[in-house]
Amino acid sequence: MGAGGGLPPVTTAVVAVCSGDGLVELFAQLGVQGVVTGGQTMNPSTAELLDTVERVNANEVVILPNNKNIIPVAEQINSLTTKNVSVVPTRSMPEALAALVVYDPEADGAENAAEMTDAANSVTTGEVTCAVRDTKTSIGEIAVGDWIGLTGGRASGEGIVSKSDQVAGAAIGLLEEIVGDDAELITIITGDGADGGTTAEIEGWLADHHGSVAREVQYGGQPLYPYLFGVE
Repeated sequence: MGAGGGLPPVTTAVVAVCSGDGLVELFAQLGVQGVVTGGQTMNPSTAELLDTVERVNANEVVILPNNKNIIPVAEQINSLTTKNVSVVPTRSMPEALAALVVYDPEADGAENAAEMTDAANSVTTGEVTCAVRDTKTSIGEIAVGDWIGLTGGRASGEGIVSKSDQVAGAAIGLLEEIVGDDAELITIITGDGADGGTTAEIEGWLADHHGSVAREVQYGGQPLYPYLFGVE
């Protein structure tokens, strides 16, 4: 099949790490040529990333790791290939989506990396997941099975900011922390464990409290995190 395997030639291609069938499809729609499966619990190997970089139809490649643990792996790739590889240090899916909005396949890698990094940095992110162990936090004791809201935003520091026995409660508590007065767009990415009723409850709360902020709901299908949020 040769390099690119039928992919259209571009100046700069994007390789992104993600899990969730909805996110894979969404990334493809946004021009990503190579997707490597990975996430919180299954980090891709250097070999998998390198293989995908070699397969895309471009000599300049931008990698979106989408998880802080994968950034160091991604940063090794440039020295292992003849291609020019830049890493945009995204730590979450919402940051990746913001970065992809400004991606220009015909611009060079360095230019794309700079623009995409700025875009990713402008997003405050949060995620809802289920606690897997008992822990003490600044908001009190967390028990196994509690739903918790975590901020991943560079602006607000990382950590647990909400807890509830319901997904919606944890999500709304999290949004109270990360949606500021200057927010313009809230992206909601639904994953395993999300359902229409809960999403409607979250959207209703946003309409009541942040009615002027645009909302976008995307199906992600990611495991372990029923809701991911990006606030721009």
